[in-house]
Amino acid sequence: MEFTDQELTRRDNLAKIRALGIEPFPAAAFPVTHLAADILAQVEEDGEGKVTNLQDVTLAGRIMSQRIMGKAAFANLQDSSGRIQLYVSRDDIAPGEDKALYNDLFKKLIDLGDFVGVKGFVFKTRTGEISVHVKELTFLGKSLRPLPSPKKDEEGKVYDEFKDPELRYRMRYVDLTVNPKVKETFRKRSRLITAMRQFLDDLGLMEVETPVLQPIHGGAAARPFKTHHNTLDVPMYLRIANELYLKRLIIGGFDGVYEFAKIFRNEGMDRTHNPEFTMVEFYVAYKDYNWMMDTCEQLLEHSVRAIGDGGRTEVTIDGKTIDFKGPYRRLTMADAIREHTGEDIDGADETELRAIAERLDVHVDKTMGRGKLIDEIFGECVEASLIQPTFITDYPVEMSPLTKKHRSKEGLVERFELIVNGKELANAYSELNDPIDQRARFEEQLQLAQRGDAEAMAMDEDFLRALEYGMPPTAGIGIGIDRLVMLLTGQKSIQEVLFFPQMKPER
Repeated sequence: MEFTDQELTRRDNLAKIRALGIEPFPAAAFPVTHLAADILAQVEEDGEGKVTNLQDVTLAGRIMSQRIMGKAAFANLQDSSGRIQLYVSRDDIAPGEDKALYNDLFKKLIDLGDFVGVKGFVFKTRTGEISVHVKELTFLGKSLRPLPSPKKDEEGKVYDEFKDPELRYRMRYVDLTVNPKVKETFRKRSRLITAMRQFLDDLGLMEVETPVLQPIHGGAAARPFKTHHNTLDVPMYLRIANELYLKRLIIGGFDGVYEFAKIFRNEGMDRTHNPEFTMVEFYVAYKDYNWMMDTCEQLLEHSVRAIGDGGRTEVTIDGKTIDFKGPYRRLTMADAIREHTGEDIDGADETELRAIAERLDVHVDKTMGRGKLIDEIFGECVEASLIQPTFITDYPVEMSPLTKKHRSKEGLVERFELIVNGKELANAYSELNDPIDQRARFEEQLQLAQRGDAEAMAMDEDFLRALEYGMPPTAGIGIGIDRLVMLLTGQKSIQEVLFFPQMKPER
C-alpha cells in the first residue's frame, strides 16, 4: 500500500506519540459533560461581559484548526453538535517541569482531525469569542488520513471544498465531518420518524417486525433480489414489500399494526430511486380508504409540524412552496388524465388505450396490459404536474391486484396514491379480503408474467390460505420515508437523505 507524504508524516507522528508514553488509541472511557452547542447556548455573563457559569466543563472531539503562539495556542474543536474555540496554555496542561505534553504533543504531533478530550472553564476572549480555557488535555485518537481542507483567497472565494457527490456519498464519514450542514438533514430524518411513530402509537397501533428474507416476492409489482438458503436448499428473496405479512397479522387478530421497513427492489437507480429504501406501512381493521385519506393528512401535517420551524407546515423545494396542511385535493385517476390530456380512459379497452398512448406520444410495449398502459399514461402526462399534495383515487382493477373492488364504480378499485411535487409519496387501499377474488387477481398476474412482465406479482398460496380463514375489512397504506425526507429538507436527490446510498464499485 502506497502512502502520500501527509499520510507518512501522520504515521511518523503516531510512532512519536507512542515514544512519549502516550497511547494514541486509548481504551479508557472519557466522560463528557457538555457539547459545544450547549456551551454556546448556555453562556451567562455578568455586567462586564465575563462568563459567570460553566466553570467546569469536559468535552471531546476533533481538532479542526490550530494557531500556535509560543507558550499558548488557540484551536477549534468539533464535536457532534458543532465547533468551539479552545485556548491552550503550556503551563496549564503541563504544570510541572516536563512540558512534552504541550511542546511535543500539542505543538508538533497533533494533526488536524485527531481526537482529544479537554477539561476547563468557559470564558470570552478579547474579541468576544466564547472559548474553553483548557486545564487538562487527553489524547483520544489519531487520524491517519488528512481531512479535506477548504481554503479562502483574498476575495473570500472558497477552494478545495469537499463537494463532489461521488466522493461525498462514497465517503459519508468524511462528508459528515467537513460539511456539518449535512448532519441536519439526517437529524430531521430522525425527528420525522420519531414524530410518525408517536402519531401511530397514539392511534393505538402496534409496531411489529416482519421477515426481510421471504420465500415469495409478494406485495408489490417489482423485480426482487434473489439469493439461496443453503440449509433449506430453497431460493429466497429480499422483500419488495411487507404488505402480505402485515395483513397476516390483521387476520391473526391485531386491529392495527405498523412497521418501518427496509425494502429492496432490483431496479434502476436515479435521483429518486435507490435499490434499498425505507417505507412505513400500517394496516387498520374495520377502516376503508376514505378513513385512510383523512388519517394520512393528519399524520403528515403532524409530522411536518414536528420538524418544521415554529410548527410550520410549508416547505420550499425548487422555488415552490408546498403546504402539507390538510385537506388535500382528491381527484380520480380518470379525471386527472382527462384534466391534463383531454383523453377519456373510462371504459377504454387495451386497444383503445394503446391508441390513446400513441396520440399522447407515450412509449408502451406489447408486454403491457390495460393497467400498465394507464399507469404509463398517467406517469408521463399527469404526475409531474401535481405539485401540492393530491390524492389520486379510484384506480383500474388491473393496476391493483391487492385492492378491494370499488363499492359503486364498475372496473375500479378503492385505492389512492398521494402525489407531491410530481412524485408518489404514499399508496393506500381498501384491502382486498375476498380470497376467491384474490386468487383470480393473482392468476391474472401470472398471465402478465407469461407475457414478459418482469414486475408481475407471484402466486402466494399461504397468503391465500390465510385469507380463507377470514380477514376483516381493512385499510392499509405505505409511505416512502426517503422521498418525504427529500421534500422536507429541500433535497433533489435521494442520495442526500441516505447515509450510505448504493454506489457503483470503486475503481
